[in-house]
Amino acid sequence: MRLILLGPPGSGKGTQAAAVKGRYGIPHISTGDMLREAVAAGTPLGMKVKDIMASGGLVPDEIVGEVVAERLSRPDARKGFLLDGFPRTIHQAEILGAALSARREALDAVVKVNLSDEEVVRRLSGRRTCSACGAPCHAVFSPPRAAGVCDSCGGALKQRDDDKEDVIRNRLSVYHRQTAPLAEWYSKRGLLREVDGGGLVEEVQRRVFAALEAKGPSA
Repeated sequence: MRLILLGPPGSGKGTQAAAVKGRYGIPHISTGDMLREAVAAGTPLGMKVKDIMASGGLVPDEIVGEVVAERLSRPDARKGFLLDGFPRTIHQAEILGAALSARREALDAVVKVNLSDEEVVRRLSGRRTCSACGAPCHAVFSPPRAAGVCDSCGGALKQRDDDKEDVIRNRLSVYHRQTAPLAEWYSKRGLLREVDGGGLVEEVQRRVFAALEAKGPSA
């Protein structure tokens, strides 16, 4: 299967991607991971994007498209793949479509995991990490016995800057601006499958599999 996974931060895309990878035996391809690996390895591509990424800028669509096209040409992706983090815009979707058409391939489905903004904020803003041992916990779902103190080693619990509510809401705003037109674009092509991302991990997993194995697009 050739798939794209969409969803807001905190929707559990990584967990669901692992489940899909295991069920269908296809690679989970994260463009963010590939770009970071290229920078770390000092490849020609990595040198191109190093300064852009260091400054927090957006890597040009054509460069990201080049990265994805190269990755999809590898042997493990011949029978399918799950793309995560690409495309993010309609232009990127067009670049991907052209790359697949050149190999006489096509997407099977685009899965969009839906989760309300308030639930995203609740999930992400509650995350904490021990500054001493790195153990994770959650202020709501797995609270420590003593507020602000790690159960494992007694170290101080910290909140990452990108888990603060104002940052999360800004990320959500960017996500909605980018994804709404992209989802509509794929919906018009009969590829979009939408699933509810709320509830237990296993429940969401069952919805994802059901959506992928349905004959038509979800409502």
